[in-house]
Amino acid sequence: MQKIIRIGTRASLLALAQSNWIKGLIEGRYPETTVELVKIITKGDKILDVPLAKVGGKGLFVKEIEEALLAGAVDIAVHSMKDVPAELPEGLHIGIITKRENPLDAFISNKCTSCRELPQGATVGTSSLRRKSQLANIRPDLVIEDLRGNLDTRLRKLDEGRYDAIILAAAGLNRLSFSNRAKSFFTEEEMLPAVAQGAVGIELRQADSTLLAGLMFMDHQETSLAVRAERGFLHRLQGGCQVPIAGFARLVEDKTLQMTGLVASVTGEKMVRLSLQGDTANPEGLGVQLAERLLATGGKEILSEVYGHEMH
Repeated sequence: MQKIIRIGTRASLLALAQSNWIKGLIEGRYPETTVELVKIITKGDKILDVPLAKVGGKGLFVKEIEEALLAGAVDIAVHSMKDVPAELPEGLHIGIITKRENPLDAFISNKCTSCRELPQGATVGTSSLRRKSQLANIRPDLVIEDLRGNLDTRLRKLDEGRYDAIILAAAGLNRLSFSNRAKSFFTEEEMLPAVAQGAVGIELRQADSTLLAGLMFMDHQETSLAVRAERGFLHRLQGGCQVPIAGFARLVEDKTLQMTGLVASVTGEKMVRLSLQGDTANPEGLGVQLAERLLATGGKEILSEVYGHEMH
């Protein structure tokens, strides 16, 4: 293993926690290797006053890190996989996907223990169109407002009384030791997770095969299969991280993947949800197949409306 490995990472608390975790795993396996964190500010970190969907969701939190990888300024990048666009720049690939944390969404409030207990017209904060649409479907009476910022910033805004409740990924809370803040978790049926939610991936140059081989000990095959299926689904739907699309796959038997996908209008009034099982030999193919079925059963009309152009 090379003597120094430089990790490109965002500077948020969560990104640094994930990168430090990977650093610890590498240095634990290779005591002679030093791992350095290189903090990179991304466009998504700079634009905090505009809803992500309006900025253009694809690659907002990874583009500058990928540029550093391609320029040779860093050796690997550590990402929350739900932030990674379905298409990667030429010369890069996601070589490793670590074991998935809790993939569900957490309900956080200082007043209630679940969204069903919120009083009529209560204010809930989330910046995700996926969460907005599914929450509006469960509770059309709630006022759903944009909530941007890093995880600690979002919790602070809740504590300042700006919202009656907020929704965050359970994985982020767990990784920052804030799991005690979750009052409850939405079930898969109530709120299907974002594609790859809870999974951390390592991106590197395709040419660095020796480095990849040395780091493969961190790859978790079950998570990798599920995330590949979910990303195949996202890719077919031309989805960025800020479109009301949800997808979640899991291994149900040794060689069988089950995946559920959802496409919704922003208001939550229109929603198409389907499940499919397939062989683990072609996880991406399963995701694409599920996407095709969703498009054929009403998803195409919904997404054409969201994108403002005809889906193909």
